[in-house]
Amino acid sequence: MVQVGHHKETLDPGDSIYYDSATPHGMIAVGGEDCIFYAIVLNPTGEPIPELMADQEIQSAGKDSEKDTRERIWQQFVDVEEDRNGTPLSIRFKNENSFNFAFDIVDALAERDPEKLAMLHLSEDKTERRFTFRDMKRASSQCANYFKALGIRKGDRVMLVLKRHYQFWFAMLGLNKLGAIAIPATNQLQTHDFEYRFRTGGIRAIVCTADGDTALHAETAAESCDSVEFKIIVNGKREGWRSFDEEYTMYSTTFKRTEESPCGHDLMLMYFTSGTSGYPKLAAHDYRYPLGHFHTAKYWHTVDPDGLHLTIADTGWAKAMWGKMYGQWMCEAATFVYDFDRFNAEDILPMFSKYQITSFCAPPTILRMLAKKDISQYDLSSVKHMTTAGEALNPEVYRQFEKITGLQILEGFGQSETTMVIGNLVGASHKIGSMGKPAPIYTVDLLDENGASVPVGETGEICIRVADGAPCGLFTGYYGNPAVTREVWHDGWYHTGDTAWRDEDGFYWYVGRVDDVIKSSGYRIGPFEIESVIMELPYVLECGVSAAPDEVRGQVVKASIVLVEGTDPSEELKKEIQDYVKSHTAPYKYPRIVTFCDSLPKTTSGKIRRNML
Repeated sequence: MVQVGHHKETLDPGDSIYYDSATPHGMIAVGGEDCIFYAIVLNPTGEPIPELMADQEIQSAGKDSEKDTRERIWQQFVDVEEDRNGTPLSIRFKNENSFNFAFDIVDALAERDPEKLAMLHLSEDKTERRFTFRDMKRASSQCANYFKALGIRKGDRVMLVLKRHYQFWFAMLGLNKLGAIAIPATNQLQTHDFEYRFRTGGIRAIVCTADGDTALHAETAAESCDSVEFKIIVNGKREGWRSFDEEYTMYSTTFKRTEESPCGHDLMLMYFTSGTSGYPKLAAHDYRYPLGHFHTAKYWHTVDPDGLHLTIADTGWAKAMWGKMYGQWMCEAATFVYDFDRFNAEDILPMFSKYQITSFCAPPTILRMLAKKDISQYDLSSVKHMTTAGEALNPEVYRQFEKITGLQILEGFGQSETTMVIGNLVGASHKIGSMGKPAPIYTVDLLDENGASVPVGETGEICIRVADGAPCGLFTGYYGNPAVTREVWHDGWYHTGDTAWRDEDGFYWYVGRVDDVIKSSGYRIGPFEIESVIMELPYVLECGVSAAPDEVRGQVVKASIVLVEGTDPSEELKKEIQDYVKSHTAPYKYPRIVTFCDSLPKTTSGKIRRNML
């Protein structure tokens, strides 16, 4: 029996029925026997059907820059083979077991080119500070001496909660020289968040912003955590806390490297993951980690050694190390840092022209906000390359930016546990909506639940081969939690927990987290595809798609939507959204439940927490 809308028809063998597939329909076997239905899709108009068309490769339209022929310091640690378009075919590391970024890159640049700009910093009150590599060398050495004088030693864990304060870079590099392990964290943490992190990481010292109530929350948490011995405050004073700004400057600007200095496989940096479910895990990286960001900056961000790069990310997120220090300074490019509290498009957009920012990276959350503004009134002509990561980018946002600015936003994929694993690299073609192809430093495959490689077009888990050893840039494990490490690191692969499918041209397409996939009436539905369709509607600011339990179908698609200012929610609008999805993707994917909300639950790094929708 076939039901189309309200009409029901019983078909015998050989019978057929013609109907509009956009109308809700279904089929069941009757008469006590199984049967086979054959569905044939007709296209009487002759118009192209997007779902049946192969995605077209687009040649990168980044604004050309001259090939860099100058001898660079990174060449002492990296060998690269490029094709004729400048796309890397292979990246091999050398001297990595003795590598220390603070000594080998920052201090080396300070010696060779002391007046070269390292960072242009803009405080919230618009105070400009320009720091050269000599400034970074001297200040980081002062910090290393300061921390050492306090009694902080190699292997001690030091939490940095410093927003985008310029002192973050001083402290981070100082810890890198000393060998104490830096653990950046966001200033949005509450008391219970600090308690969990202090205990999990065995934190011995915290260097914290004086802004807001962050220090109060950290102080309250420290009262119940015996490991915390030193509380150091930045940009202010607080009773019971040491003053970073007053004290570090009293120390020598020289901190010499010795045979005992940290390098290679020593632990350097740890990040609490912003997982969309469960408690954060503490991903540990060694001193080879910055090398793994070489391609992130040179071949994805495409930074200019004579330019200025902006990545919008708080230093509490791993994304800050993707775009605010390691790879950029390896490539000898300066970074632009604006220490704002709340993102304001009208505040930031004029800065591109004023400071001649040449490359720009921001998470899709920020880009979606920008896309809803009239960016055509701002001069973005200095920007040569634009990238995004953190979550999948909706194709509609890509198209809007390209139409207005001519810039093609190139996606990349990675985690707190990795550097950029998959991306659209310089010189290579790309496809709208695809996160690109694996970076040369990683061997990547899509595996099913049995560990077998899935064929083209099928969804599998993104996995990184570690059978021959972990590549530079991949984490060493979850600190203090070998059991959880074994859950994701086994059988010669690191299992990312993210899923994708691969097309016939080798491009990867993001689907979602393993536990985000919606299973409805036997179909496996990725939330991102539906979110992308809904985001095409001009009155939708943000959208999160999740599974809702259903007695008949197991799960159904639920869309939680934030509307742009001035749009009122209504039942008619819900129906319009549902109809739009039905007409722009397979009808079984449409959201049977639509809810409107003021905001979506997110992790501290801005990712939508679909398990809370």
